[in-house]
Amino acid sequence: MSGRTLGKDVGMDTEYSSESLVDEARALQLSGFTTADAISLGTLAVERGTAQGLGIVIMIRHTGRTVFQAALPGSVADSDEWVIRKARTVERFGISTLAQFVRAHERGRDFHAAHFLSPSDYAAYGGGIPVEVASVGVVGGFYASGLPHLDDHNFLVTVLAEFRDRI
Repeated sequence: MSGRTLGKDVGMDTEYSSESLVDEARALQLSGFTTADAISLGTLAVERGTAQGLGIVIMIRHTGRTVFQAALPGSVADSDEWVIRKARTVERFGISTLAQFVRAHERGRDFHAAHFLSPSDYAAYGGGIPVEVASVGVVGGFYASGLPHLDDHNFLVTVLAEFRDRI
């Protein structure tokens, strides 16, 4: 799922589409997700991020509260604010921040203006994905910040897919 190339479709810097992101979210559904699972997912993300030398902040929320957060070496304090803004977006809309970004561009609209939301409170760039349990719905979110937004998204997708395959 990672390694997608960048394009220039409709002023976007991505080849993602709303449809492809819906399919991706469906493929990432889990059979369950507890607080202990959130901590395990966070630990896996730290392992993968550290192994790749990524200077990112990672956050995992479960049922409305932060269960795991880590700032990897090389990350910056500003990324703490970005993950919070991404979390607000995922929790409000129940879809990935990249999906919000793509939808807005597909419609030729500005995400913040279309939803009357402040850019200082909400972020519609890659790096926030819902954690969804099949036949339950969204129960949390998985966030990263510190890389270009598509790389943040791809990191999360890759780690969540690995986690899904382990449980």
